[in-house]
Amino acid sequence: MRYSQLLLPTTKETPAEAEVVSHQLLLRGGFIRKLTSGVYTYLPLGFMAIQKVTEIVREEMNRAGAQEILMPMVQPGDLWQESGRWKKYGPELLRFQDRHSRDYCLGPTHEEVITDIARKELHSYRQLPVNLYQIQTKFRDEIRPRFGLMRGREFIMKDAYSFDADDAASELSYERMREAYYKIFERCGLDFRAVEADSGSIGGSFSHEFMVLAKTGEDTLVTCTACSYAANVEKAAIAPPEACCADIDTLPAMETVDTPGMKKVERVADFLGVSSCDVVKTMLYIADDQVVAALVRGDREVQSVKLKNILGVADVEPLPEEDVWKRVQLPVGYLGPVKMDLTIVADQEVMAMATCITGANVKGTHVKNVVPGRDFTPAHVGDIRQITEEDSCPVCRGTLQLTEGIEVGHIFKLGTGYSEAMEATYQDSEGNEKHFVMGCYGIGVSRVVAAAIEQNHDENGIIFPMPIAPFQVVILNLGLKDDAICEAAEKLYLELQAKGYDVLYDDRDERPGSKFKDADLIGIPLRVTIGKTYAKSGDVEIRHRQTGETVTMAYAETVAYLEKNIDQALV
Repeated sequence: MRYSQLLLPTTKETPAEAEVVSHQLLLRGGFIRKLTSGVYTYLPLGFMAIQKVTEIVREEMNRAGAQEILMPMVQPGDLWQESGRWKKYGPELLRFQDRHSRDYCLGPTHEEVITDIARKELHSYRQLPVNLYQIQTKFRDEIRPRFGLMRGREFIMKDAYSFDADDAASELSYERMREAYYKIFERCGLDFRAVEADSGSIGGSFSHEFMVLAKTGEDTLVTCTACSYAANVEKAAIAPPEACCADIDTLPAMETVDTPGMKKVERVADFLGVSSCDVVKTMLYIADDQVVAALVRGDREVQSVKLKNILGVADVEPLPEEDVWKRVQLPVGYLGPVKMDLTIVADQEVMAMATCITGANVKGTHVKNVVPGRDFTPAHVGDIRQITEEDSCPVCRGTLQLTEGIEVGHIFKLGTGYSEAMEATYQDSEGNEKHFVMGCYGIGVSRVVAAAIEQNHDENGIIFPMPIAPFQVVILNLGLKDDAICEAAEKLYLELQAKGYDVLYDDRDERPGSKFKDADLIGIPLRVTIGKTYAKSGDVEIRHRQTGETVTMAYAETVAYLEKNIDQALV
């Protein structure tokens, strides 16, 4: 492509709306433009990068035996009513009615539509297994879209769905997809990890997230330095503590103590001369419109997804402090589980404490010598706290590390949840009706581009991995008035194009400094400069964007050098 003919509106200024690096550089580099909140137009360079990711995804999905289809973005509400997700999915589902007052939604995902296809088209075990996928625009009405392509409302996604006869066959489909995802992200040139994850609103019994490692990542993943264990913090299991061996009958009775104005754990601990580890925090949450109490040690934090899962509810949110008295008539800062008339969920660590200090449910008062199991009995006990680097690996007891990451893919074992709800069945070899065992596999195609930039950039701009760069080579003509330079640049451009490479020829009448800056900003892996050096000696300069290495060579050697470097990077 000739730069002079390309819509590539680069800018020097960082847009005020852009908070993270990928958003800043995608706007500055002329890859995207905002249409409205969380919705972007992909300009030529942005769409080229999207296409590169799409090609890799399509090739590996096809290689894994999946079949590509394309489903409607607009979905009838009736299907979502069948699955039970019409209300459960929440406000992110953009619902609307047509002129006949029939309910519809813009698809954030396609489990209902694909299950409807399966129940109509797959009737026998002889047709299984089947894996169908699409690459399509999705819409989720995010309450606070931000970070450009990282968390938009409209985005491009690959979603695949497998249908199997039983759990064993479904496990094979899941593993086949997991292997395909490894190949996809490796081919995209990304540093990533696959981690155990919560299944969220999609449902299912088990899932893995594929996380690109980046300091600006929204998610935190936990990895073990000694074994292969890795998990999202929402899923990261904490090894059970050693059980308390104290004889309850020998423990002291509860004692009420005045703690005026002391609402925080640290102040209570200091006042009573103990550690925060000796205090139990009581946190109130709204779980499907019911107020529940969550107990963790004073130096810990509640992990809300773990709490949601142990309660078996659809949604959990902290109860705002200003609403506590109105909802439960209890004083903020002095809450405790003793004689509390709420559903109580206690972290396993709390129940392993011999005694603890809790709020007394009376303003300005706490209780000492509270014995879990003697003085209060929770409805649920389990792992509900946030993991830390001080915890040990739940598999090998090794050392844990917490790292930021960006979710770019998620695979789920769905089981029979959707097929049972929607009566999607097949006939087995004995003529019995059985429900399909399903899997679901998503990749945020547009998010991959943003994540790659978050992981690969410097102060000058983007550093695209070769496989997903919109162009592999940029040729800078620094002598537009020199016939020999123009002829050499044109010849190199046409020769590389003829070999099937993606080449940007900067033929603009611009200062050399502007051309260098734009080439760095848009992140093309290889830059060829043809200018005064060529005019004097017949040599050209080739610069590697990733390393900054610059090599000078004879013009005649250029094509072979570029071929070698591009092909090696695409293996």
